[in-house]
Amino acid sequence: MTDWSFYHLTRSPLEVALPKLLERVVAANLRAVVLFGSEERVEAFNALLWTYESASFLPHGTVKEGMAARQPIWLTAEDENPNRADVAVLTEGVSVAKPGGFTRILDIFNGRDELAVAAARLRYKEAKTAGHWLKYYQQTERGWTLAHEARAE
Repeated sequence: MTDWSFYHLTRSPLEVALPKLLERVVAANLRAVVLFGSEERVEAFNALLWTYESASFLPHGTVKEGMAARQPIWLTAEDENPNRADVAVLTEGVSVAKPGGFTRILDIFNGRDELAVAAARLRYKEAKTAGHWLKYYQQTERGWTLAHEARAE
């Protein structure tokens, strides 16, 4: 089953948290597909990942650049995996039709938005029912803290 981690944003926005999580994915020699709610968000994050920190580099691409198979990080608004990613990063409440096709799922949601929190709870219950290994992380002043783990019964 897929290792499904929920990341509850409370201290920083997605624009700050996502690059740091993607750095960990790349450092682990894994590939990621990052799913957004719209093409506009894909373009915004495409630009952000080139400039978020002057000393960092996150190799990534979108449909505009092409060559998906060569990209360690693929940004998209479609339910796809053209770079054969190990990790799916879900943002803005998006989901994947076949979560079992990934080793890990990172589900990042806005903890300041009650609708986003309610939707994340529903995704958590669905993932548990489907038999995935679940982890729930909260942001603290020191970074991410594992607040809960659950194995489906």
